[in-house]
Amino acid sequence: MTIIAIFNQKGGVGKTTTSLNLTAAMARRDMDPLAIDLDPQAHLSLISRAEVSTGDDSIFAFYKEKKSLTELVQKTESGSHIIPSHFELSKVDSLFGKGPKVVNRLKSGIQEEMLEQEGMPIVIDCCPMLGVLSLNAIFAAGKVLVPISTDYLSMKGALQLERTLKALEHVLKNRVERRYLVTRFDSRRKMSWDILGQLREKFGSELCESRISENVSLSESPAYSRDVFTHAPHSQGAKDYEFLLEELIDQAFV
Repeated sequence: MTIIAIFNQKGGVGKTTTSLNLTAAMARRDMDPLAIDLDPQAHLSLISRAEVSTGDDSIFAFYKEKKSLTELVQKTESGSHIIPSHFELSKVDSLFGKGPKVVNRLKSGIQEEMLEQEGMPIVIDCCPMLGVLSLNAIFAAGKVLVPISTDYLSMKGALQLERTLKALEHVLKNRVERRYLVTRFDSRRKMSWDILGQLREKFGSELCESRISENVSLSESPAYSRDVFTHAPHSQGAKDYEFLLEELIDQAFV
């Protein structure tokens, strides 16, 4: 069983798009994935048609009321499963502080409910802020997939995250395994190639060979509450995420 946190310390880089379409690609292979929406914006829940009217039916209830993760799971149309988010999740930092107990809460919940023994891959969609929620994801996962759109601020966010992960090594007692994924790549733009070259130099073999191209279908599909495979199965966006999953499987990252 694999748990992957999708995280970058910058918004708008394709975290939710990657969480959505990576789990959809897994579902197409009958891998029975579970997505956990750990972003208070709840965009993944919205696109997956797993909106909840109150925090009591979301991952927030796991923290506030100690509801089990299992009873919060919903099934999506793509065949994957999701634990939805709610804007009340933004209260977690102020309600529970930042002690070791709360940052390990998700890891403990997964272990106590033996979800890691079910064989299903778990994908955690993180918020872009480094706080209790993103630390919960990193501590629970042990593997981080970092989307980087081809702009300089996104690259700086990834470099900042690299420093964060290194700083956490003494707490976790091991190196967090990570992969860096280029998103919104436009082969017609010189800047895309410049950033790709810098990322290759910085991250080496940890940079995915797969790239997610700038693609209309990827941009459109959330408006229809669909993953790209449902919306446009023959599009370049669908092919890119299929190639990504294949690469991650080959590298035993999934």
